Amino acid sequence: MNETGTKEVLSFAVELGDIMLRNGAEVYRVEDSVLAVLDAYDIQDCDVYVLSNGIFASAEETTDHGCSMIRHVPMLDMHLARIAALNSLCREVCSKNITIPQAWEKLKEYKKIPSYTMPVLMLATGIGCGGFAYLYGGTVYDSIMAIFVGVILRIYLYFGQRSHYSKAINNVLGSVVVSLLSILLYAIGLPVHYDKIIIGGIMPLVPGIPLTNSIRDFINSDYLSGSIRLIDALLTAFCIAVGVGVVITVAHLIGGGMF
Repeated sequence: MNETGTKEVLSFAVELGDIMLRNGAEVYRVEDSVLAVLDAYDIQDCDVYVLSNGIFASAEETTDHGCSMIRHVPMLDMHLARIAALNSLCREVCSKNITIPQAWEKLKEYKKIPSYTMPVLMLATGIGCGGFAYLYGGTVYDSIMAIFVGVILRIYLYFGQRSHYSKAINNVLGSVVVSLLSILLYAIGLPVHYDKIIIGGIMPLVPGIPLTNSIRDFINSDYLSGSIRLIDALLTAFCIAVGVGVVITVAHLIGGGMF
């Protein structure tokens, strides 16, 4: 394959892996997808190294038209619909059902697949918070209040993300919002257990997927990627603990024996 062809295929493969990684795909899935595209076009001497936040790829290094690419990939929220569409696109490219230029057009289209609408996110977050509050020992009334808290949390996260706050700040402030609302509901005399509402309310912030992916990376011997995801999960948990702990400590100091 000539220089133009090699670079074109490598550029597409790396862009495919970039978008997959940005939307929460596992490291091994991204590596397999990039290599599969390169192998489908008989590109030799391929090396692909994927981390949780970066892609390093090279092709045909021993020839005159060898090329390599590096991508920094920030860790963002998971978007399963995009990952599913990109998996399907990868299979189409590998089976030669579409050309690379056609694949680029589909890639641009799949990159813009929208997330769920705000009302759906609010409803899902509220139901999830209410369910967890009840699961962890709360009453039906606690669960109902947790639904309310979850909806407010989703609204805050929406505006927090639009304000481009850092992930750490969003997690701290999000847990502060949940804790304040829960304690206020208790303080105004409602028959609720504020601790159960807090437990349910912070669940949308808990880094379950990063922690799971880190364990999977460790099992696959991707120790560096696993460490990155594990540190991210632990820092997120620390931020949540800071937000909740500060609010409860202040409430105890102000309310005395009330809390």
